[in-house]
Amino acid sequence: MSEFHEARLPARLAFGCTGGVERRTDVVSLASGHERRTSPWAQSRRRYLIATAPRPLDEIAELVAFFEARRGRLCGFRFCDPADWKSCAPSAQPAAGDQTLGTGDGARKIFQLRKTYGAGTEAVVRTIAKPVAGTVKVAVAGLALAPGAFSVDVTTGLVSLTAAPAAGAAVTAGFAFDTPVRFDLDRLDVTLEGFAAARVAACSLVEVLV
Repeated sequence: MSEFHEARLPARLAFGCTGGVERRTDVVSLASGHERRTSPWAQSRRRYLIATAPRPLDEIAELVAFFEARRGRLCGFRFCDPADWKSCAPSAQPAAGDQTLGTGDGARKIFQLRKTYGAGTEAVVRTIAKPVAGTVKVAVAGLALAPGAFSVDVTTGLVSLTAAPAAGAAVTAGFAFDTPVRFDLDRLDVTLEGFAAARVAACSLVEVLV
């Protein structure tokens, strides 16, 4: 059985979710009062908590069915992070010049979707492996490409151009994307809140590498 399912958690089941970016930093306090800080993680990880508010029983049943189909923590799936799901600002629409994917060398045709946080030497580059089908726009040297001039593997985030960009030409893209996650529990507890409503306690999700 595949360890990742391309199924997407229905957005209505995530309304009211909390979560965000997680880093791991090891801090050692020295006798001098200074600190030495290191991190074993090259990339951050996202965590979320969903379905904490009372919901109609039909939605709870839908969440339970989705949980069962993923076999609890066994299989990953797609999740739309409500605060970070575009190549641009939340209030804007994705455009072909949003994110830099690389620079042409006259031979290379395949580029990985990615999103950059920050600028300069402090910037963090995040690989985007789960773009939303039909949302990817690509430009070479500032000129938007027609849909037939490239293809996108929505399971890996790899963009394949039909023609290799000239040496020095910037390849950029805009897109919507999902975050690959899994359930971070193997037990789903449901509390009945009324005749037609229930609540799931502490249904947590954690980002996975794919």
